[in-house]
Amino acid sequence: MTTKKLSLFILLIFFSEGFSQTLSLKEAVTTGIANYGTIRAKSKYADAAKETVKEVRREYLPNVNLSAQQDYGTINGQNGPLYGFGGLGVASSGIPLEKQNWNAAFGALYLVNVNWDFFSFGKMKQKINLSKADADRYQKDLDQEIFQHKIKISAAYLNLLASQRLLISQKKNLDRATVFKNTATVRVKNGLLAGVDSTLASAEVSRAKITLNQVKDLVKEQNNKLVALMGIAIQDFVLDSTFVSQIPKSMLFPVTSNGNLNPVLQYYKSKLDFSSQQLRLLKKEYYPTFSLFGVYQARASGFNQDYAANQNSFTPNYLDGIDPSRQNYLFGIGATWNLATISRVNKKVSAQKLISEGLQEEYNEMDQQLKTQSNAADAKMEYAMENYAEAPKQVQAAQQAYLQKTSLYKNGLTNLLDVTQTLYTLNRAETDRDIIYTNVWQSLLMKAAATGDFGLFINEF
Repeated sequence: MTTKKLSLFILLIFFSEGFSQTLSLKEAVTTGIANYGTIRAKSKYADAAKETVKEVRREYLPNVNLSAQQDYGTINGQNGPLYGFGGLGVASSGIPLEKQNWNAAFGALYLVNVNWDFFSFGKMKQKINLSKADADRYQKDLDQEIFQHKIKISAAYLNLLASQRLLISQKKNLDRATVFKNTATVRVKNGLLAGVDSTLASAEVSRAKITLNQVKDLVKEQNNKLVALMGIAIQDFVLDSTFVSQIPKSMLFPVTSNGNLNPVLQYYKSKLDFSSQQLRLLKKEYYPTFSLFGVYQARASGFNQDYAANQNSFTPNYLDGIDPSRQNYLFGIGATWNLATISRVNKKVSAQKLISEGLQEEYNEMDQQLKTQSNAADAKMEYAMENYAEAPKQVQAAQQAYLQKTSLYKNGLTNLLDVTQTLYTLNRAETDRDIIYTNVWQSLLMKAAATGDFGLFINEF
């Protein structure tokens, strides 16, 4: 074998293996969880909420403000009241002289301010608790999104697998219809059958082709749904079908699980907990806040201390004007309590109580839905097991009937209508079998979704 032929042979093996690679259910779930946009977004939101908890914790630290300013201007003063509305007042200080003058010098102010709300009747602690509840709500939202997405991917996988098995059954049905048509055509040419038999056999082949194309369309639709849930580029999957004809081990024993641990129900509970923490924080607004504060100040001025008597006693020198010559400090304790807040917070508390009651109703409704779903899953599992036992019997009986009728038809002992009827029966039996086998696993998946225990399903693989 030449080098060129050898290289071509290796490439053919590589590509054939690449295209025939089987996608397992666990791989589909893992890929979908890693790539799905909604999950990735909610993961970012959960991380952001955790960072917010750290930020709220640091709000308890005292405020330390450093301030420095250097100015140049006049210091004409005037007796009279003044309110610095909107922070627009000028803080020039000086004696009220007989007339305006334009003497100007440099001045400076250096300031350190410390302010600490050291006691607020647990308000700060409650803010931290609220931020924790918010972070927990985002995390629970992420958990339930991941859980539900696992269920969606698994359901899409089973639906695609069922459609692919139906495709195999319909191909078999087309092959049978084609063989039957060829047999009828030969017998018609030999004058053993009426020409209408050949025509009807051709119609049956056309019907089988139409059904096959419909199933192909279904396969493509289910394939693309799985692609979308996995968050990957469009491709056609070859699925692992080895497990379909088997009974899940967990269905052989009673399935018990604590429905209260369902991630979906936990998310609703986290919303209720967050509302409860909001209510506690609002109630803290009734109380005052106690603060410690301290100020250190240094001032500088180019105007001398005898400027009031001698308006020439100043210097326009920059360095002299910004060199501090006077210093002050003070510290103290204070309390703030806006009494009008009591009446405002009262209505906020009432509103938040109603919100909590509404969230409780949502929780109760979801709890009831999950219990109903769990009960329905139990019934579905029971019926699926019974149908699982009957499906092979139905297929076997239909195959025997089809073989008998085709043999009789070849010998001229029965008519085309009887053969066609057994062909329908066999096709329906194979279709029922494919659906029933998949329904066994679908029922287990439904039970896992209702109980919130995805391991109940995925641990079978």
